[in-house]
Parts: sequence; structure tokens; C-alpha cells
Amino acid sequence: MQVILIQDVDNLGGRNELVTVKNGYARNYLIPKKFAVEANPSNVKQLEERLKVQAKKEAAMLAQINKVVEVLKASPVKIGAKTGTSGKIFGSVTSLQIARAIRDQKGYEIDRKRIHIVDEVKELGNYKATIDFGNGNNTEIEFEVIGE
Repeated sequence: MQVILIQDVDNLGGRNELVTVKNGYARNYLIPKKFAVEANPSNVKQLEERLKVQAKKEAAMLAQINKVVEVLKASPVKIGAKTGTSGKIFGSVTSLQIARAIRDQKGYEIDRKRIHIVDEVKELGNYKATIDFGNGNNTEIEFEVIGE
């Protein structure tokens, strides 16, 4: 029997997926627990429409992500830090400071949890950080630590 999964089911498939299962499993477990619906022609048509809408949303999101990436790669983000006489900074630069600098200089709000600094930042200079936008969309940006 073919069913359309409404939500993710372990060892079977993901949401909005058409799968073939045994009749008893579908009728006694998946359908009553609202994990799946029967794959009749109207439900299959609804699934196709949902997948089209989802594809359009993903394409729009990818275009927006690419626009943000272009702006971020245009020039390095400058981060001010207090330094000693030898050029070493007090403390280190964190992802929170990078997120604030991106917000102030580039105008985009990026969650600090999505920013991963490649190398530990303890001195003035140029460094790299990786931003994870989700769905396998990662970009590497440059930032410059300058003395205040």
C-alpha cells in the first residue's frame, strides 16, 4: 500500500514522502496515529502542489542568501578590540562581536550561533569565519581586527 507521510517516521522516510508499506502497518499504525495518509489521486495531487510551493520558497530563500553572501564578501568586516602595546588584544573576538559588526556595518541580522570562527583570534590582523545559513549553505567571510 502506498502512503504519503505527514511527518518524519524513523526507518521509513521523511515528511511529504511517498512510500510503500504493508497494508497492516499503514491501516493499524501510520494512518490512525496521523503519521501518514493514503496515497489516493487527490492526496497525491495535494502533495505535488505542496512540493511545488516548497521548491519556490527554497528558490526565493536561496536567492536571498546569495544576495547576503555577496554583500558580506564585498569587503571585510572591521571589529575593534582593545590592545596592549605588543598588538595582542585583551580577551578574544567572539561570534557575538562578529554578529554585531555585521549588523552595524552591513545591515544584516545574523544569529551568532551560526557564525563559527576558523582560528582563535588573539592578535590584530585578518581572520576568517564561516557562516552556516542552513540546508548546506555555508559561506566563509573575512573580518579584520583593528585596535581601538
